[in-house]
Amino acid sequence: MKMSIERKNFPLHSPFVITGYTFLELNAVWVTLEKDGVIGRGEGVGAYYLGDDQAKMFRDLEEIKPRVEQGATRQEINELMPSNGARNALDAAMWDLECKIANASIWDLVGLKPKQLSTVATIGIGTPEKMALRAKELSGYSNLKIKLDGHLPVEKLTAIRLARPDANLVVDVNQGWNFEQLKKFIPALRDLGVNMIEQPLARGNDSQLDGFVSPIPLGGDESVLNLEEYEANSKNYQVINIKLDKCGGLTEALQIVAAAQKDGKSIMVGNMTGTSLSMAPAYVIGQHCDFVDIDGPLLITKDIPNGLNYMAGGKVEVFGSKLWG
Repeated sequence: MKMSIERKNFPLHSPFVITGYTFLELNAVWVTLEKDGVIGRGEGVGAYYLGDDQAKMFRDLEEIKPRVEQGATRQEINELMPSNGARNALDAAMWDLECKIANASIWDLVGLKPKQLSTVATIGIGTPEKMALRAKELSGYSNLKIKLDGHLPVEKLTAIRLARPDANLVVDVNQGWNFEQLKKFIPALRDLGVNMIEQPLARGNDSQLDGFVSPIPLGGDESVLNLEEYEANSKNYQVINIKLDKCGGLTEALQIVAAAQKDGKSIMVGNMTGTSLSMAPAYVIGQHCDFVDIDGPLLITKDIPNGLNYMAGGKVEVFGSKLWG
């Protein structure tokens, strides 16, 4: 086995603003594995709020490289590495390599018949007028994901709803509210037809939701990084957002899916931005989801060759093995 690691940078169309952070560029790592002339690839982006950036992912992959080249399996790698972007990149490359060696698709390996998915299109934080204009520009997308913080959230959503009375709306606060703000804003959001509020409170404050009955389903994202945190923190969330860069790859993500389905939770698949190489394994998780957010490639100026095909209404065509898996 031969393993190579690359830094890959992709500029965004425009600054993408969420609570407490502005994205200007996608800074990813790629892992390429080669065995007997067969190649597998994977991409990792990491979670900015954990300090899991490109430099750290590269170091983590350099450290594990000798074990990989000595023949460590995907299951062993998931025990040797923490759940992070580096492991996601490596895990994805291992899945891709397994598919290529077996001359089988990812759907064969996971036992699924794939269905076409519909993704949300995401609107970053701006003025009510700019966010409403962006909603109109995204008129081809039935499902919109709205980034909000504590500044004028109701006014921003009202403007968006007026611009897009037809759209299904989910809200992502990225830890930007406190509990009092959540209770204050919920009635208006309910009246505006919001379908879900994702990560309203700061990571670690989940216990404040004990006993709280929300008229809008609440989603756990930053509070539910991996399977261990799902078991610890999921009780107050009706929706669980699985991101491969948080949980360390498709292998653990499938375990979270099984746990969430057993508990009767709705599931969402999300992304930390990324090219189609990141979205492909997320597409596998999307087969189990009520909410799908795989619009990362739409935020960058140019996607990779053989990338996902984004069609009218937010539909995303099932990908082929030239991309991944």
